[in-house]
Amino acid sequence: MIDTLLFDLDNTLLDFDKAEANAITRALGDVGISATNEMRDCYHKINLAQWKLLEQGKMTREEVKMRRFKLLFQEFDIKVSPQEVAKHYQDYLGQGHYFIEGAEEVLQELSKRFRIYLVTNGTLSVQRGRLKSSGIEKYLQGVFISEEIGYNKPSIEYFEKCFSKIPDFKKENTAIIGDSLSSDIQGGINAGIKTIWFHRAQDLTEDPQPKPDYEINSLKSLLKMLK
Repeated sequence: MIDTLLFDLDNTLLDFDKAEANAITRALGDVGISATNEMRDCYHKINLAQWKLLEQGKMTREEVKMRRFKLLFQEFDIKVSPQEVAKHYQDYLGQGHYFIEGAEEVLQELSKRFRIYLVTNGTLSVQRGRLKSSGIEKYLQGVFISEEIGYNKPSIEYFEKCFSKIPDFKKENTAIIGDSLSSDIQGGINAGIKTIWFHRAQDLTEDPQPKPDYEINSLKSLLKMLK
């Protein structure tokens, strides 16, 4: 019987895409650049690609933070300091939060019956700021941020480190819920726990790989699934 839930944060509980668009707009505005939809879309794709490289161990976190802006500025021939914009962006990203629909209600309800932990690859300062703003830590038994753990999802080392910090941990009683097939679902498979892929309509694919144990397209459906 499942008694322990590992929740991803970005685009699972909190809407990272909205936070990202807001942060890049404000950071570019600080250096006199009006962000267009084309710029925001381009940055989103570049950023995703860099985080995939991090997951694969091909890039460090510090390299991700700078390279995404260097690539964006090359694309749009922007002649400003990537270091300056990166710092502003990081600051803005850690301010405030946007909930995924149903996230707080679901956490509140599930916390009555399950032990809930957060598992995230996000940057430490950003995630701490967003967690404080959202107020969801009261529903959590613990928070595992990869920058503190020393490894990133989906590596087995990351999960083993997390498991070692969970009292009376049993793999067979644990499930991970997340939006990323490459990070959360692959990570759960690597770690030998149940996997629940949360995807909104725009993320739907007929043959997800790796294949999760379960799929949901709304967080509220977890309440029925886990009864």
